[in-house]
Amino acid sequence: MRLTQEQTSLYQENGFLLLESALGDDAVARLREAFDRDCQVPGPQRVSEEGRAEVRAVYASHLRQPEYAGLIRDPRLLVPVQQLLTDDVYIYQFKINAKPAFGGEKWSWHQDYAAWQIADNLPAPRQVNVAVFLDDVDEFNGPVIFLPGSHRSGLISKSRKTAAKSAQHIDPDDIALTEDQLTGLVSERGMTSPKGRAGSIVLFSPEIVHGSAPNMSPFPRRLAIMTYNDITNLPCWADEPRPEYVVCRDTKPLRALDAPFLDALEGPQHEVPYVA
Repeated sequence: MRLTQEQTSLYQENGFLLLESALGDDAVARLREAFDRDCQVPGPQRVSEEGRAEVRAVYASHLRQPEYAGLIRDPRLLVPVQQLLTDDVYIYQFKINAKPAFGGEKWSWHQDYAAWQIADNLPAPRQVNVAVFLDDVDEFNGPVIFLPGSHRSGLISKSRKTAAKSAQHIDPDDIALTEDQLTGLVSERGMTSPKGRAGSIVLFSPEIVHGSAPNMSPFPRRLAIMTYNDITNLPCWADEPRPEYVVCRDTKPLRALDAPFLDALEGPQHEVPYVA
């Protein structure tokens, strides 16, 4: 549950850290089932692939599905986040990015914090992203590609395109780096892509440059991404805030469950909060 000093140093140096096979097969199966259920819930939280019916992303599943309400409090996720950030964190954003087989779209090169600063006036990059592989991830099904150490370069692009790709969220296309910016960073930092079995976890910085190619394989690539934020680093909206499905309003500090989320769901103590 706790990171070693070596792991902490690797995260700080590279901007990301892979924890292989952190969740077991039973947990992954339940998370997939919960994702399938959530894809059937109508509403603006469900973003479709351009020109297709398949789901591209689903937001705020932890507000509807008990498995994800438990996952955000699972000690295997929350304790490392607290080590890297602070003891008092909450979920700022929850999304599941889904790349269907045979054509899941790319995600353009971007830095997450750029979107959050532009749209939510988030004061500082005091977040940790936790990505859980819901499928095996290999070089064929559109893995996330990171530029190691690029989080130490600050924000590269600080503006948003005038023509938004989606009205539901800020798509990476809207804040994408230019070809020249990316070329310069890659020559300096290189590229790497964490891969592994379903149930593996990647912790990554809100400022690391990352993107991914389309999924041309016959295998899906679903990735649950929980963004934890310091409770002293709340958005400072000047205008109407973004919808709750995109930016969570519950800023109470999270406390870790006493057991993995699946045990908590099925045990007598019912530690996982009620989900509508």
